[in-house]
Amino acid sequence: MLRRWQKTRQVNLCDPQINLSCEPVADWPENNCLRLLSFNIQVGISTERYRHYLTRGWQHILPHAGRSLNLQRIGALLADYDVVALQEADGGSLRSDNINQVEHLAHLGAFPFWYQQLNRNLGRFAQHSNGLLSRIRPTLIEDHPLPGPPGRGAILLRIGEGEDAIAVVMMHLSLGARTRSRQLAYIRELLGSYRHHILMGDMNTHANDLLLNSPLRDLGLLAPQVEATFPSWRPQRCLDHILLSPTLELRRVEVLAQPISDHLPVAVEIGLPNMPNAAKPPMLNTSSARKP
Repeated sequence: MLRRWQKTRQVNLCDPQINLSCEPVADWPENNCLRLLSFNIQVGISTERYRHYLTRGWQHILPHAGRSLNLQRIGALLADYDVVALQEADGGSLRSDNINQVEHLAHLGAFPFWYQQLNRNLGRFAQHSNGLLSRIRPTLIEDHPLPGPPGRGAILLRIGEGEDAIAVVMMHLSLGARTRSRQLAYIRELLGSYRHHILMGDMNTHANDLLLNSPLRDLGLLAPQVEATFPSWRPQRCLDHILLSPTLELRRVEVLAQPISDHLPVAVEIGLPNMPNAAKPPMLNTSSARKP
């Protein structure tokens, strides 16, 4: 069953799910200011020592009481941001008490729009996923499986229309350098002719590799965050990034001292161009959206 799903998964053009409990939102960030956060949440597991990978490894398979409290903490953290990229979320299985963690965090953080990308489907045992949360109405969402062994994906989110539209790509890249290079080449093609780029996620490598030695090197991207993000209890490696095109104004960058997962979240605040003059995007069809 899993093997058949992996072979047939295709690139999809998607509408986000709608959180109907939220107030209507704008099509462009207020004051041209956008606050972004990327966080590998490790399916809500708190890891505080290397030995916990062994002693708490069962929590990747079975539910546990502390996960709910951890998700509450994560939800409170997300409330200050406009667009959030989540990695290692569970889409609703035994280990998460059948809770779709992306949807749950959208409600905890009061995000009007959310999208879950299912990358590895282990049925009722695990639903390995990336997640997108947004306070801004997207004009486009694309779901892309990445090259290499099944289980890695990227989400392309577009904000606005016209030449000043913002292309945001959220990803969780492979550990292996060769596969990661193939994935970055694919993402480079996704960006196409977009003028403004934001790349977010757990990229499993350092910024210099991404900016100087990868298929992204011709974009002139900036990596404003230099602090380490992994492991969260004694950060030594900078694996989580928000990369920006030089056309966007960096106002603030921060690695948050929140050891809720085995990674620390990274956040930036940026200034955007004026809202594109193109016609406002059409309203999304909410008739098929999942209701809370």
